Amino acid sequence: MIPMKKLRVALLCLWSLISLPVLAQDAEVKRVDPTNWWIGMKNPTVQLLVYGKNLSKANVSIRYPGVKIDKVTPLENPNYLAVDLTISETAKPGTFPIKFRVGQQELTHTYRIGYRHDPNKRAQGLTSADLVYLILPDRFANGDPSNDKYTSMADPNADRNNPYYRHGGDLQGIIDHLDYLKDLGITALWLNPVIENDQPLTDEGGAMRSAYHGYGFTDHYQVDRRLGGNEAYKKLVQEAHKKGIKIIQDAVYNHAGANHWFLKDMPSKDWLNQWPKYTNTSYKDQPLLDPYASELDKKVTSNGWFVPHLPDLNQTNPVLANYLIQHALWTVEEFGIDAWRIDTYIYNDLAFMNRCNQALIDNYPNIHLFGESWVSNVPNQAYFTRNNIESKFKCNLPGGMDFQVYNAINETLKQNNPEITYQVLAQDYLYKDASRNLVFLDNHDTDRYFSVIGEDLDKFKMGVIFTLTTRGIPQLYYGTEFLMKNFKNPSDAEVRRDFPGGFPGDKENKFTVEGRNKTENEVFNFVRKLANYRKQSPVLQTGKLMQFLSQNGVYAYARYNGSQTVMVIMNSQKKEVSLDTDRFAERMKGFNSARNVLTDEIITGLATVKVPGQTALVLELRK
Repeated sequence: MIPMKKLRVALLCLWSLISLPVLAQDAEVKRVDPTNWWIGMKNPTVQLLVYGKNLSKANVSIRYPGVKIDKVTPLENPNYLAVDLTISETAKPGTFPIKFRVGQQELTHTYRIGYRHDPNKRAQGLTSADLVYLILPDRFANGDPSNDKYTSMADPNADRNNPYYRHGGDLQGIIDHLDYLKDLGITALWLNPVIENDQPLTDEGGAMRSAYHGYGFTDHYQVDRRLGGNEAYKKLVQEAHKKGIKIIQDAVYNHAGANHWFLKDMPSKDWLNQWPKYTNTSYKDQPLLDPYASELDKKVTSNGWFVPHLPDLNQTNPVLANYLIQHALWTVEEFGIDAWRIDTYIYNDLAFMNRCNQALIDNYPNIHLFGESWVSNVPNQAYFTRNNIESKFKCNLPGGMDFQVYNAINETLKQNNPEITYQVLAQDYLYKDASRNLVFLDNHDTDRYFSVIGEDLDKFKMGVIFTLTTRGIPQLYYGTEFLMKNFKNPSDAEVRRDFPGGFPGDKENKFTVEGRNKTENEVFNFVRKLANYRKQSPVLQTGKLMQFLSQNGVYAYARYNGSQTVMVIMNSQKKEVSLDTDRFAERMKGFNSARNVLTDEIITGLATVKVPGQTALVLELRK
């Protein structure tokens, strides 16, 4: 195992090795990425990154109808070539040899092309009609214990007694529980990254930790075999689609794992953002928008490394940029995923991100892309999406993770002050379409929601009701449906514990009624009922939102369309209130009764509505 400090120094000094004179003349082709391609993509060109040995002077040739070589570019490292191809629409699916002649030596690599899928069906996208469920694959369910660990990998450990090691969850485990998720009302799964993370253990805060979370890619074209590999991922997508469940992939463009194959022998010195000495990002979003910011501060935000063991990729390098964009297209076409969640969005080169986003949208018109921009306020969050802000640079990202609403609803419930949430939503005018933002109570990087609100069951229900009835795309974190809890103390591992019942030998099985206690079943049934009501309710999916100023701790809003209105009334006070509804007449006039969606009680006479303390009513209005 290589200490991370030494590994980082090795990466930063790697260019000195690349610059050494070539001693051996034997050439070799070790890999070609993308591994395969398709006829009929919007851009008929594809750039192959060819890696091997002594390839800089290779003469490259292809003889296949409809495929031609446009350009061959040696990279600074003589072991790499960039080969630009044009694939005509007249080309036929098949395989063909790519020949590399180096002196008297001839090498052959067999390449495959095929017809692309129907772009209107390949990526279904993600809309406000969906309910997303976030899963950390290693911690959800172990469907195939045979793939838990491999002695040939940099991290051969699997130990559920160690919170920092891999625990053995995999894609088959998710497949095995698709019926549970469908029954709960879930329509889309966001999986933390599934791409290979063949990383060694790293010393983080004095503890040796694995890359079980998935954010340190080491081979873009392989799904981690400890999760089941490429075939298991294809199977998951297919089986999920059969049950009406979409798949969202977690994209990481900003960095790669220090053990990535192309970092062991870098194509060029500028493949990474290099600094005279190690420089971490400041984690500050403000310099990217501040009209008075220094260039250094901007550079540190964008080009500083996220953490020492995740080298920062230089997306202004044109070959690397093509590599990342083509991998994104390849992933959608190869596996059939429906949407992208983009990690650490603000730390990427934003011009590159616009180019990458547009390539995906051009090829897959229904796809949805949303980014993680964990920033300081609503205007800054809106800046990193399509927005109505006058600025020199415009982001084209369709949606974002709504951290401002996340902060607001958590603070609203902790402080019993719904004005906080009202004020955040009142700034939606900054977005082109706020309904494309992901709304959530917690995720793998935050404290668990039930713990944040003091394990208060009434507040828990109010937050879930808000999440599933406000504008946007709602997201639940695995285990929220039966009150999984904890703070990030001493580490993130505490909020990423195993799903009880997902692993052989578990004493409890929260996937079943029998495995949950009375309170857990009460909460599960509550979440399930509201989620499935939302699943069948167009007004909660796509209806307009009208919110009313909060008064005396009461916050009310309506979701409405031409045929239906649902009123949500949240009472943050501890005592019951008898609410005069006159001021809600814009939405309630003409209705004389309502059905309480959660209790099925019919309420007649709506002039006054009684709302119990610390309760949110969901009322389907009737005439």
